[in-house]
Amino acid sequence: MTLIGTVFAIITYMTEQIVKLIDENQNIFITGGAGVGKTTLTSSLITHYESQHKKVAKLGSTGSAAALFGGQTLHSFFEFAICSNVDELRLRGKFNLSRKLKKILKSVELIIIDEISMVSAEVLKMIMLRLQQSDYAHSLVVVGDFLQLPPICAYGVKFAFESEAWIEFDFKIFKLDKVHRTSEIEFIELLSRVRFANIEEKDEHFLNNMVRAFSKDLKDYTLLFGKNASAKAHNKRQLDSIDSQSFTYDATVTKYSKKITDATCEKFMEDSRIDKVLELKVGVPILFTKNSWNYFNGERGVVTSLNSDSIVIQKDSGVHVKLEPMKSEKSIWKEELVDGKKEFVESVEFSVFQYPITLSFAITIHKSQGMSISDLIIETNEIFAPSQFYVAISRSISSHRTILIKPQRAWKSIIYNHNVASEYVKSINNIRFSV
Repeated sequence: MTLIGTVFAIITYMTEQIVKLIDENQNIFITGGAGVGKTTLTSSLITHYESQHKKVAKLGSTGSAAALFGGQTLHSFFEFAICSNVDELRLRGKFNLSRKLKKILKSVELIIIDEISMVSAEVLKMIMLRLQQSDYAHSLVVVGDFLQLPPICAYGVKFAFESEAWIEFDFKIFKLDKVHRTSEIEFIELLSRVRFANIEEKDEHFLNNMVRAFSKDLKDYTLLFGKNASAKAHNKRQLDSIDSQSFTYDATVTKYSKKITDATCEKFMEDSRIDKVLELKVGVPILFTKNSWNYFNGERGVVTSLNSDSIVIQKDSGVHVKLEPMKSEKSIWKEELVDGKKEFVESVEFSVFQYPITLSFAITIHKSQGMSISDLIIETNEIFAPSQFYVAISRSISSHRTILIKPQRAWKSIIYNHNVASEYVKSINNIRFSV
């Protein structure tokens, strides 16, 4: 069986198992390291239920996470405003459930929250409050890896699994183990130890071998930076160095409500990795930012032809792809007439049309999440957060096509995570549902 066939078989099997439990109103936690298929499995679940005309609330802990599934942030959906705990809901007059949200939660048949690692214990408690207030009678599915990006908390990090609400939700855990992003066994084993911040002497030797010289011509590499300013500056320098005509493509926004502001649309584009103004030249390398039948998120290519209404990309495989602007939509739950009856349905607020590519010279580690990238250079000296190095290096499809800039610190000082997250993940390693 081919790799694609194997992945499809695993996802199909897991989908069937999870659907059985969801239909019994069991809550589910889908987890696993980078590149194991969490997003693919989640998309499969969404497709299954929406094909049956069931209403699925697709939520993200951040705008970026929400954009991946065309959903909302959980703060927006649950009407938390800027509150970060139940006490703040009371202080800001947001404690009581609105009639609108109660109706929405009565009509929704499945709630999915992506990037659960970035949801704090207090926010999970707020989610449980809303579900209790509405007598929500269906399943909650949460997705993510607690050894990737942690929650942002004002007074110290406290993960969702540290909340009493986590215990009350009684999640059945589905853990994906098989890394599909790379086939290099030694590299996969290294990634596992980096994920748990438990590297050995042989790993340091492996990483040192990835510190290699690279050409001054950086157009064939994607640099991963920790800081947005560094990525922007590098992209500009590299684009300016190419001596050919520049073409610009403005994102087109169609608004379906007069209440939608330009700032709202621009925030959505930022979260969705959509360039408001895409500047290109023939010969410029790009990354695809979406999945399609003939390219995948993070795949590289080079611009070979430009005109006012189309862009032609030659992929690394040699295949040419003629691109057209792709539509991305921002939806909210809204009451509308359906077959003569008032129902809450997902309603599109606005649509953005833009080519699904971005300059591949540089990207931030944060924005690279979900991507599989070849020919990487990682600026290790911009690693400043727990699990950040793991997120960066796990984008790679091959250790032989990844270069590390030598860190000015010891490897162990940039390869670290939150101990409490590490201990929790270790505790679920032997769970029943694992593929």
